[in-house]
Amino acid sequence: MNPPALPVVKKQFIKRHVVLARMNDNEIYAEKLRTILKLRHEPVAIKLVKKEEDYPCGYDIPEAQMSHCQAVLSAKNGKCFKLPLKMQGCNVGAACLNMIKNPEKVKSGEFHANIGIHESPIGAKNMIDARTDIPYETQGEIVCPLKSATFVPDVVAIVDIPERIYWFGGLFTYKDGGRVQYSTAPFQCACEDLTAIPIVTGKPNISLGCFGCRKKTDMKSDEMAIGIPFSLVPTMVTTLEIYQNGVFCKAKRD
Repeated sequence: MNPPALPVVKKQFIKRHVVLARMNDNEIYAEKLRTILKLRHEPVAIKLVKKEEDYPCGYDIPEAQMSHCQAVLSAKNGKCFKLPLKMQGCNVGAACLNMIKNPEKVKSGEFHANIGIHESPIGAKNMIDARTDIPYETQGEIVCPLKSATFVPDVVAIVDIPERIYWFGGLFTYKDGGRVQYSTAPFQCACEDLTAIPIVTGKPNISLGCFGCRKKTDMKSDEMAIGIPFSLVPTMVTTLEIYQNGVFCKAKRD
């Protein structure tokens, strides 16, 4: 006699977990973040390549220069980039990521003041003086969807609506509670807010976006972003699975 057929739900459960078992860790993290949080886009892996460090294999240099923010916002749509210094299209971002020295017009505030958000170069200079930069020299970066990352990222960046980003405050404070503080400015969303600050502080950081992102990328008017140190991602994913059948059932989630 043949054994009874498994219920459909059980079959689906087994099939899903067999698929997950065949994935690498980054694919599993990306899949769970995307499906449980209902993300619009792919989580993005960012790795800064230090001086004298080898680049991870298997990633191609793009045909044209691009800024860090353009790479991050393109990677959320599935693209992968190897960006050595020569392919960096924004000196402000490259300086924040410590690939080059800060250009004089950026240091003086002249560059950002000319855009018109600050009243004078003094205000723009104060913003740059307070900026968080990468403390070690880098020669480039790899930016790609987390699911495609064959390396250990420094940071995972997520771009989405506030409701999705909101939950990371809970994921970060799930065990010990407390409050979360974020740092941002009208400029340098992707390079400083999402990359440099999480690397330097070891904590997630939220950005409302910036002038460059909203001018040069497809970031939507209703979107914001968060950068998460990769070391925190495994625990956050575990907590997210608890949320899935717990607090998510009590909250409004579109």
